[in-house]
Amino acid sequence: MNILFTCAGRRNYLINYFKEALGNNGQIIAVDTQLTAPALVDAHLAFKVPSIYDPEYIDSLKSIVKDNNVKAIISLNDLELPILSQHKKEFEDMGSKVIISDENVIDMSSDKWKTYNFFSKLNIPTPKTFITIESVLEAIKNNTLQYPLIVKPRWGSASIGVDIAENEKELLLAYELQKLRIEKSILKTVSSSDIDHSIIIQEKLDGEEYGMDILNDFNGDYYGCFVRKKLSMRSGETDKAVSVIKDEFSEFGELIGNHTKHIGNMDCDFFVVKDKIYILELNPRFGGGYPFSHEAGINTPAIYISWLQNNKEVSEFNKFKPGQLFSKCDMLMKIPTNY
Repeated sequence: MNILFTCAGRRNYLINYFKEALGNNGQIIAVDTQLTAPALVDAHLAFKVPSIYDPEYIDSLKSIVKDNNVKAIISLNDLELPILSQHKKEFEDMGSKVIISDENVIDMSSDKWKTYNFFSKLNIPTPKTFITIESVLEAIKNNTLQYPLIVKPRWGSASIGVDIAENEKELLLAYELQKLRIEKSILKTVSSSDIDHSIIIQEKLDGEEYGMDILNDFNGDYYGCFVRKKLSMRSGETDKAVSVIKDEFSEFGELIGNHTKHIGNMDCDFFVVKDKIYILELNPRFGGGYPFSHEAGINTPAIYISWLQNNKEVSEFNKFKPGQLFSKCDMLMKIPTNY
């Protein structure tokens, strides 16, 4: 069984987790726009592909799938998810399972305004969120919102372009800066559908931050969730964390999994403020915090492979334990020069 990872980037840990789970029963293939992407070093096969927005991108993936008998495709990039989802049937007609959620789930998760409305309809506590400066200033005037505030792109991830405003002057400056950043970044394309409302403003919560992997099977049925308390962050990703098991966390994970009907792993961030849970964001893919869940005992790559083989019994791969503390570290990768 050969598995293709797209937008592999720096996700060496996932490449190696899947290699270990596959054993001698297949190959891991990784692609990226740059052959110097670290994750390509650990893959069995590596290929350079065009940008996800290049008209030739999908055809380049199809060639790799066909030439290498790829049986499953896993994307590691938020911005690529809607593109792959649109072409899901084409790949599956080629015999390759695209482990990705439906377009409506991806759209709701990638659009933070729609995510906020999704949580609100389910009565899931979430930070107060606004889509216009005028509505924010009105809420502040009415004393229903206070500084500091978070100003960030409506579409985007990994804390790209997040600003904190302590007063009205900073809010207006941050808002204008966000517009300039979006105009000059890769977010311009995804934001073009509603460029005048491409920024959101949220209340800033002070509390304990958590990450959660919500796992559904390939039919969209809830399997379980695996939580970590974030102890420190680095460049928008979890740097140190400890595994946690609490019923109240699991209840929210199950509620989200049952209502999204997402496919595979979903990365979820939440805060606990004075014993109250506030759900922040959803990303229907493996997130940067997954290694903390994996090392604490949930082997999602092995579960994926079992499900791909139509094996429903996967309890042997779920040994998740609380109190497991881990810290990430950088390592230097030697990049081959003979690609």
